[in-house]
Amino acid sequence: MNVMDFYQNFLKADSTERNKMLNDLKHLQGNTEINFVTDVFEKVFGNLDKDAIIYLNTEKNEEKRISYVEFVKSYNKFINFLRGRGIKKGSTVYIMAGAIPEQWIVMMGALKAGYTVIPTAPNLTEYEIRFRFSSDPPDVIVSDLPSAEKLEKSMVGKPLMLIVGKRKGWISFSDMESMSGEAHGEVLSVEDIFVKYFTSGTTGMPKAVQHSAVLYPLGQLSTVTAIGIKHDYIHCNLSSPGWAKFAWSSFFAPLCVGATVLSIDYSGRLDAKNYLNIIDKYAVNSFCAPPTAWRQFLSLREPGISLDNLRETVSAGEPLNGEIISRWENKYGTVLRDFYGQSESTAMLANLPDQKIIPGSMGIPLNSYHIALVDDEMNEITSSDTVGNMAVKDYKGTMGLFLGYSDSEKNNEVFINKYYLTGDRAYRDNEGHYYFVSRSDDVIKTSDYRVGPFEVESAIIKNEAVLESAVIGVPDPMKYEKIKAFVILKNGYAANIETAKSIHDTVKSILPYYKQPRIIEFTEELPKTISGKIKRHELREIERERRENDVTVENEFHL
Repeated sequence: MNVMDFYQNFLKADSTERNKMLNDLKHLQGNTEINFVTDVFEKVFGNLDKDAIIYLNTEKNEEKRISYVEFVKSYNKFINFLRGRGIKKGSTVYIMAGAIPEQWIVMMGALKAGYTVIPTAPNLTEYEIRFRFSSDPPDVIVSDLPSAEKLEKSMVGKPLMLIVGKRKGWISFSDMESMSGEAHGEVLSVEDIFVKYFTSGTTGMPKAVQHSAVLYPLGQLSTVTAIGIKHDYIHCNLSSPGWAKFAWSSFFAPLCVGATVLSIDYSGRLDAKNYLNIIDKYAVNSFCAPPTAWRQFLSLREPGISLDNLRETVSAGEPLNGEIISRWENKYGTVLRDFYGQSESTAMLANLPDQKIIPGSMGIPLNSYHIALVDDEMNEITSSDTVGNMAVKDYKGTMGLFLGYSDSEKNNEVFINKYYLTGDRAYRDNEGHYYFVSRSDDVIKTSDYRVGPFEVESAIIKNEAVLESAVIGVPDPMKYEKIKAFVILKNGYAANIETAKSIHDTVKSILPYYKQPRIIEFTEELPKTISGKIKRHELREIERERRENDVTVENEFHL
């Protein structure tokens, strides 16, 4: 079956049938050279006279609607503008902005023209931006006004600089309006890289996750299946641009089926009541949000909101307990369904619509991925209720799975024989439902973010009082994990709240809020291997025993 026949049949199917069809993704005719935009998207949806994007700025109370027809013209103008300035296939395009329409224009334009786009979260610090620029120098930077100053201070080379608005030294994004609304697409192969995400690991600085221009877009049909979006839906995803979840659920999933995406652009803390009011006002049908948001929504006492048009509600990032699922269903009538994936993939497991939901389960494997469990010796686990390392078996050519990291050493750790190791430990029951247990490494999962301890430790050590530190995640009812730092001080420095605040301020000047330690404990020594490597697993075990025995810790400060 060719791609277009498969795609049109997929659009007509329900979620159960779609999951069955995902089996065939690897075997589509001509699937090694596909420009998703020209060969699929534009042929199916390019002439739709309906909203592709509804943009709402909550501070300005500003609404903007872009139809599919207008959307195609807009990203073609973007392509022509860049081509006219010598930007060719393979060039690197950064975008750092809020959830503005230009996010979609840049992403789809880059995919069609064969650019490598690096979405960059607006809350990154100059320190983090400089690291990304030094790893992947930009050929083009697209920015909104609030992000421009940080980008200027972090600049590497002389990239083409585009801004949404007007600022000295930048080209206004609106200057491309005079360009043609038609543009040809590049010939793309599996090896062409469409997008890179920088993601944290146990050691070293963040590594770039590299996604194929062919495997990633078609692989997102697993995300469509997990969420259950239909052609006539209005879909909303609560996620910040710059992260893979935004590409999953704000960009690919709705546009892959010709639905309408609602972008709610806000700054500062989430106003849970206002956000739900907007979901209600715009008659949203499918809604995706992280676990921290669902807890905030349910904390509202009398929101006075009905959400009568809501059909699908999904969550990803950590398991939801039965109480939250039950309370949401009792209040709003939809079932909160967990699903699972990574920056390195699309949706891999899901509790599908109209199927039995088991609270705490990530769901069943989506059939574009051959999910397996292996022990530490790489033997496959076939029994139920046995904890193992989650892996993708026969991973090569899997639609949705990344091509690899920018770091060969990291690739050697996760690609072993015919398996890709996800870094998560899990077990499955005798009906095939999977349950998350823990990370198999030291990565911390907090407020829907993945934080590497090395990054935080490297920032802590910059404080003049610190001799050495070790960072772990400790359980938290709202954030899933909080970041805790064990710190050894240099001689002459006091283990008190003032020193703890000073260390926190140092980290705050380097890293964004979600990477800052919220608990600091001063200690005389850290557990280490013979070679000097910190045993973070022993620190986590110490924390577990303290919680179980309700032990009060001396020299521990909460910030």
